[in-house]
Amino acid sequence: MAVKTRSFDYTIDGKTFEAFLAAPDGAPKPGILICHAWAGRSPFENDKAEALAKLGFTGVAIDLFGKGVLGQSKEENQELIKPFVENRPMLQDRLKANIEMVKEQAEVDGAKIAAIGFCFGGLCALDVARSNADAAGVVSFHGLLNAPGNTPDEIKPKVLALHGWDDPMATPDDVKAFGEEMTNAKADWQLHAYGGTMHAFTNPQANDPDFGTVYDGDADRRSWQAMQNFLAELF
Repeated sequence: MAVKTRSFDYTIDGKTFEAFLAAPDGAPKPGILICHAWAGRSPFENDKAEALAKLGFTGVAIDLFGKGVLGQSKEENQELIKPFVENRPMLQDRLKANIEMVKEQAEVDGAKIAAIGFCFGGLCALDVARSNADAAGVVSFHGLLNAPGNTPDEIKPKVLALHGWDDPMATPDDVKAFGEEMTNAKADWQLHAYGGTMHAFTNPQANDPDFGTVYDGDADRRSWQAMQNFLAELF
């Protein structure tokens, strides 16, 4: 399948951001937002956009930090996500603005939107659902699971969480709390847990067992297939 790509600038609240879009040739396709990990939008997310395009979707790797902002260390990355983790309504407003931006792109069927995300981006994808943004469903890959404090009485987008059971950043207690949160919000939710698997299991560069981030090829492959099954159900 022929895939075309482009980077483009966009503005939210007077601040400039840069997204990367990959789309198959032909008519507009369902738009899948890709929410980036804690370092910012990187080649990893861009590659996921292209992989989604090869599946027949328009993948858009969005930017939450600002054009050209990319953390270079754990400390920098932590500072980049801190304002959003501490102010989830602000994060949710920015995600909603990004959804509106994606819907406006010529390659996107604006009536068919979903969001996926990795690590911090997994939290973002879940917050798309928690804020009842205009999306059919969301997929979190090894995302942070902690509730934002403003979960609605009813979550409308469908939710799929793909989780490493040995992830120190989302412990079994966090998983139980997440399940209770989703159930109380009457969500259509699923959680797939991969045994013997840590945080960042989809990232081939992850190799820091002391920090809890380790790539796992089986979990990477299985989670990508689970996402495809979920998107096929949505669209």
